[in-house]
Amino acid sequence: MFPYRGSGVLRGLISAICVLAIAYSHASWAETQTLVLNDTNAAPFTTESGDGFLDIIAREAFRRADLGLKLERIPPERGLLNANAGLEDGDLTRIAGLEKTYPNLIRVPEKLVDWHFVAFTRKPDLQSVAWATLQAHSVGHIKGWKIYEQNLKQHPQVTTADNAEQLFTMLDKNRIEVALYARAMGLALVQKMGIKNVRVIEPSLAEREMFIYLHRKHADKVPAIAAALRDIKREGLYAQVCQAKLAPFKAETTQCRAR
Repeated sequence: MFPYRGSGVLRGLISAICVLAIAYSHASWAETQTLVLNDTNAAPFTTESGDGFLDIIAREAFRRADLGLKLERIPPERGLLNANAGLEDGDLTRIAGLEKTYPNLIRVPEKLVDWHFVAFTRKPDLQSVAWATLQAHSVGHIKGWKIYEQNLKQHPQVTTADNAEQLFTMLDKNRIEVALYARAMGLALVQKMGIKNVRVIEPSLAEREMFIYLHRKHADKVPAIAAALRDIKREGLYAQVCQAKLAPFKAETTQCRAR
């Protein structure tokens, strides 16, 4: 395990990993195979500058598997269709079981991260929700998020958004009463957009392990990536980066002890 060595040293360690990962990614175009994965995440998981929690962890896992990694941001629904068709090489974070619907995708069996699927609201009197009780409220979620689509099939008041910014703009303008999203990314986005009086309704509607999926043409690479993720967790690097990236947004950090 990596011992805790102070926030300054930790920031230096994470920065060094980011630099190495980005440099390796550039070099890998010429020297190793680089896989392109669709990415539906946002800060603090992935960022445009490539220094998010999953930017660091996924690229390090791919590096250890002698692979480069390039993340492509496209809408969630199209991302799944493209990955299944082999237009991209896979998807960075999806729930288990998608291989039943998208048979060309193979799941890397070691989880990458936990997602806490929650409801955000501005209504002070809305203290708790469940899938069934959501039917009494107007809700919104991002198109292509399967867990919400599956659980809201009978909901009479659902609005879908193309992206998270659009979703939270609808919430801010009171066009919906509840926005359904992932806790850590929602907290970071509310802070970024400067939206006031928005809170998470506890507890989570669902908590799911999220996995990397690869197109079946890359099936031979799955074991090495899974082994690399296990090593990163065992060594303590996963916990250090997770804590450093999630804690500033008061996001759930219990998963930082993931095994």
